[in-house]
Amino acid sequence: MGDVAMTVPVIRCVVQQNPEVQITVLSRAFFKPFFNEIPNVSFIEVDVKGRHKGFLGLFKLSKELRLLRFDAVADLHNVLRSNILKLFFKIYFTKVVQIDKGRSDKKALTSGNISAFKQLKTTHERYADVFRKLGLHADLSKHEFPTKMELNPTIQDLAGHDGKQWIGIAPFAQYESKSYPLEQLMQVIASLSETRKYKLLLFGGGKKEADLLNNIASKYGNAVNVVGKLSFQEELQLISNLDLMLSMDSGNGHLAAMYGVPTITLWGVTHPFAGFAPFGQDRGNTLLADRAQYPLIPTSIYGNKFPTGYEKAIASIKPSDVVNKIVSLLN
Repeated sequence: MGDVAMTVPVIRCVVQQNPEVQITVLSRAFFKPFFNEIPNVSFIEVDVKGRHKGFLGLFKLSKELRLLRFDAVADLHNVLRSNILKLFFKIYFTKVVQIDKGRSDKKALTSGNISAFKQLKTTHERYADVFRKLGLHADLSKHEFPTKMELNPTIQDLAGHDGKQWIGIAPFAQYESKSYPLEQLMQVIASLSETRKYKLLLFGGGKKEADLLNNIASKYGNAVNVVGKLSFQEELQLISNLDLMLSMDSGNGHLAAMYGVPTITLWGVTHPFAGFAPFGQDRGNTLLADRAQYPLIPTSIYGNKFPTGYEKAIASIKPSDVVNKIVSLLN
C-alpha cells in the first residue's frame, strides 16, 4: 500500500505540469480511491487472483490494455509481473520505461559498511525519473496538495465535534521490528490524553489489531478506534483532515503525507536513507532508533531482516521524544 501511495504525489505533479497528458493507472481495485481526486487520471483494476493470474492471465491483460492504444508505459514497480507485461508491450511496439530501484545501492546501505551509510535517491524521485525519461515534466518541488476532502456525517460523528485537534495514530507495521512497543505507545497516548487538547484517532487493520485498539480506546475518553467503522474511502477522507499523523515506517504515513498532513514516523531497523520517507515531510519528523546502540541499522529495506538483539531497536525511541515532537508540530 505504501508503494502505491507514494506514486500519488508524483502522478499529481505530472498531471499538473503536463495538462495535455492522460494517465491510466493499473493496480489492484483496493487502491482506486487514491487517484479519485486527480484530473486526467483513469484507473484499471488488475485481478491477479482471477482472470489475470499467472502468465496466461497477464497475456490476457496485455491484450485488454492494447485496445487502449497507449503511447507509452511507465512501470513504477519493476517486479516479475510488470516485467512480463513489459515483454508483451514490446511485442506491440509500445515504449516502456521502468523504475530503477537502486537495488545495488540499497544492498550496500544495509551491509553495515559505514562508508555506504548515506541518503539514497528517494522513491518519489525514482518514480519521477520514469516520467522524465518519457519526456514529461515532473518537478516535485512544484507539487500542489489538494484541498481537504469533505467529511460526511458518519465520519464527523465518529471523530467528534468538540473542536480538538485530530491526531491519527497508526502503531502497526508489516513486521514487528517496525512497530513501536505497545507499552511505550500507551505512554505516548496517556501523555497526549492528559492535555485534553487532542482527539486521538487510532488506525490499523485486521481483527487482532482492532481488538488491541479497542482496548486502548476504552481507557481514554478522547481516543477512538476507527478500524472497521469506516469504508476505506471514508478513512482517506478522515486522514486528509487530520492535524497530524503518527505512524511507523508503513503505509499510513504515506497516506497522510499524500494529503499534506504533517506526519511523524518512527523507525526501527529500517532507515529513511533508503528513500522511503513520506513525501514532503521535514527530516526532523523522522524519529530514529539509536544507532549508537544499534550501529548496523539499517539492517534491511523492509524490516524483515535483522541480527539477534535488534528486534526491539525501535524501543530506543523515548515516548517523551515522541510526545514532544507531536506537541511542537501542533503548536
